[in-house]
Amino acid sequence: MKLDKHLKICIIGLGLMGGSYAQALSDEGYEVGAVARRRETLDYALEKGWIAHGVTEVTAEYMKKFDISVFALYPHIFVEWIEKYQNCLKPGAVITDVTGVKGCVVYKIQEMLRPDVEFIAAHPMAGREKSGIEYASKEIFRQANYIVTPTEKNTAQAVEICKSLGETLGFKTVTTLSPEEHDEMIGFLSQLTHCIAVSLMTCRDTDGFEKYTGDSFRDLTRIANINDVMWSELFLLNKKELLKQMELFENAFANLKKTVENNDIDEMRSLMRKSTEHRKCFEKEGK
Repeated sequence: MKLDKHLKICIIGLGLMGGSYAQALSDEGYEVGAVARRRETLDYALEKGWIAHGVTEVTAEYMKKFDISVFALYPHIFVEWIEKYQNCLKPGAVITDVTGVKGCVVYKIQEMLRPDVEFIAAHPMAGREKSGIEYASKEIFRQANYIVTPTEKNTAQAVEICKSLGETLGFKTVTTLSPEEHDEMIGFLSQLTHCIAVSLMTCRDTDGFEKYTGDSFRDLTRIANINDVMWSELFLLNKKELLKQMELFENAFANLKKTVENNDIDEMRSLMRKSTEHRKCFEKEGK
């Protein structure tokens, strides 16, 4: 089910993700506004037709236009925004986010938020290795997953609005997890994989390797082109879960290493067959 076309939507933060949301929603016919730090960012989005209007300064006059506000900000900036500007939000508004960690953010926001505004968290599992609105594209949502993370404080209506937002944006799959379940899954599926990519790119001097490498190394290290400000914050905010997943990987790697040390080809091939079977579930359509 798609969102009611009469709903007005504001994107706070027009980077890669915020810009992609704005493009997707405007192309679907919604009135989309935005709040951005730089006038140049707003001008870019206006020129593209991704927003109808936008401001660089938060005011109640502007924010009260919107039924839904999407916060595409770093977690700590999101919290600071709510602390400073929540009184500007429209009574009855629903707010959501794109942040990559939930447990340390969702409950904090819900606790501090005024009672006539509801926060329903979500995580678009999409992105690129580049940051900034110039890299935004609604196409990143087409084969991607969208996770809604409700708590006991959320109403069924807000959860449905958030799910409908994911469907309207064009995500392939919309699911729900608790904030705790989300952080465990993301610790493994996203944060651990970025840790592995960073480790591969920094474990030895790679000068000149680009002359010899094949696709395997490029594919494995694609996400090593990383936004250090954002990802270091995400790692530390989800430290407990991430460390568990890193230990899980260390044990699996040590087990594979042992098969090589012991010339245990039977176990080695067994692990490879298991890997191949598990990987089939992750193939994207058309790939």
